Amino acid sequence: MEIELVISFLLSKKRHRDEKPDVLPIVGPGRVGKSTLVAHVCRDERIRDCFSEVVFLTDHDFRDETTRFTSNGTKIIITSRSDKITELGTTGVVTQAYLSIEAYWYFFRTHLEAQIPRSTQGMLLLSMVLGKAIGRSIDFLISKCSQSSSHQEQDVEGILCSVLLRAQLIIQEAMERQVTNQAMLRQLDMLRGAMHRGSYMLDAFRYQRLHDKEYAEAEGQFIMSQSLSLCKVNSSKRFCPADRQKTQDSEQQLQEVLESLSSMILDANEMVIFLRSYPRMYRQPYSMHLLLANCMFDREMETQLVINFLLRTNPHRAEELEVLPIVGPGRVGKRTLVAHVCNDERIRDHFSGIVFLTDNDLIDEMLSVLTQGCASMEQQHNDNTRKDGRLLVILKADGDVTEDAWNRLCSALRRCTTNGTTKIIITSRSDGVRKLGTTGFVSLKYPSSEAYWYFFKTLAFGSTDPEQHPRLASVAMEIARMINNTTLVGANIITSLLRDNFDINFWCKVLAFVRRLIQNHIAKFGEHPCDLLNQNRPTCLGGRMMGRASEDLMVYDVYQCSSKEAVPNITIHDVLYGSLKPPGKFEVLAWRSRILPYYNYIYTCQIEDKKAKAVKRKRSQSNG
Repeated sequence: MEIELVISFLLSKKRHRDEKPDVLPIVGPGRVGKSTLVAHVCRDERIRDCFSEVVFLTDHDFRDETTRFTSNGTKIIITSRSDKITELGTTGVVTQAYLSIEAYWYFFRTHLEAQIPRSTQGMLLLSMVLGKAIGRSIDFLISKCSQSSSHQEQDVEGILCSVLLRAQLIIQEAMERQVTNQAMLRQLDMLRGAMHRGSYMLDAFRYQRLHDKEYAEAEGQFIMSQSLSLCKVNSSKRFCPADRQKTQDSEQQLQEVLESLSSMILDANEMVIFLRSYPRMYRQPYSMHLLLANCMFDREMETQLVINFLLRTNPHRAEELEVLPIVGPGRVGKRTLVAHVCNDERIRDHFSGIVFLTDNDLIDEMLSVLTQGCASMEQQHNDNTRKDGRLLVILKADGDVTEDAWNRLCSALRRCTTNGTTKIIITSRSDGVRKLGTTGFVSLKYPSSEAYWYFFKTLAFGSTDPEQHPRLASVAMEIARMINNTTLVGANIITSLLRDNFDINFWCKVLAFVRRLIQNHIAKFGEHPCDLLNQNRPTCLGGRMMGRASEDLMVYDVYQCSSKEAVPNITIHDVLYGSLKPPGKFEVLAWRSRILPYYNYIYTCQIEDKKAKAVKRKRSQSNG
């Protein structure tokens, strides 16, 4: 654990924009392994690739001023026996302690077994089995005795933390493997949903308790200052203490989540064993936030469904077309899902060609070009008989596909693929394309509130433990609730703001900005701003965080461009901070996606003066 903490610190981006280097103290008693820990970290391939140079110093090297370092990208690790150096840390501290008695016994026993003969190991194994059985019996009795009502809340909360950690380990292991079994995928999907619900309920329970504590402290201070009336008015706008019934309901919900998740963990024992038989897709990451930032979130089951459809042998004649519609609302990730599937090595090896079309291409002129291209592919597929001229067509439809256009496409594909198999994937927001499917359809939905909070929290805190910053986590949870679960792009934009400014005052300022923006937008337009952005309709983002209150930031268009195309030099952060105010309409870079197809999300914006806009509206009304 300590190794991964240090590696995460070294590979994480700099949070603050000053020139001071990031510092991580490692403290512990003598001979505890501080230097050994640093040596293992420095040998890691990721660290060697990240840093141009690694310099080792002692405190004797600072007696003169000959040692100079460039501060850009420099990170410092200090090892010491003194706890005073913890004050120098900019991102926490790593504390090393001697092994526990249990861990020391495991270490001692392992080395002992390597030295004794095999005949003696049989007796040792027998004693271990007996000891384990006795230990389980004692644990069972202790667990029964510890279920007293006075400690039930603490027990449920602590046990749920352990069960959630176990579930996260199983899911993370599964995410790194090419699981193809449908039953295992469904079981993993259920386990993932239960983990998200458990994490959400536990965090909500903890932060509500924190709110109640802050309320009680604030109320006591107001009573002492004889301002009870003002206290009741102001505090009621922020948090209200949960009554006894509400607290009991929360505890009951925690208990239900714990029982459900524990049952799933027990049922997953066999699945964990079978997971090891599946090949790994990529190297294990060093932090969950990097895993989520570089892969599709909560789409493992849908991905495998599409891959299974594409690799499945056609049970009918080769001339028959197989069609799989993928439907879902805007910005839900349909094209991202298709891009990941098409990038899979199994799919690239299976098909001779992959053709991307839109509904605007379903005209005779474009389809004739498609036919000529397929004929050329037919001539070349003999060089690779394993692919057998198979063709994959990806059709992006903005809405429904007319019957005439669909018939033209199918006719053209039958003419140009006489020897191989053709499969079609249609992506659309309209449910009407479902009827075109020959083998069912895949429906994509926005993540649940619990899954969205897990995603948001992981990205906002990065490698930092949220439990060490309960006030920050409470603010982040309220932000995630308000922006709702329909925008993963918005989550990436806001969490990048929070990560770059790890300060409670700044996070509260972001919370106030988001709350004011959403409340004003709903009051004025009757819709959530994220819903309008997903539909690519003009959206008012209200006043900027650091700009003048008399200004409104309008977004008129949202579009994506590939990573190879030029992007604006202005970012959405520059506009929100108020550091730039370009005239007229201008484009800003909202977000760079780090997953396929590596889109850059561009907003077309304009900063409008509220007074001028009100005058213009009055003139238009008077003229009308």
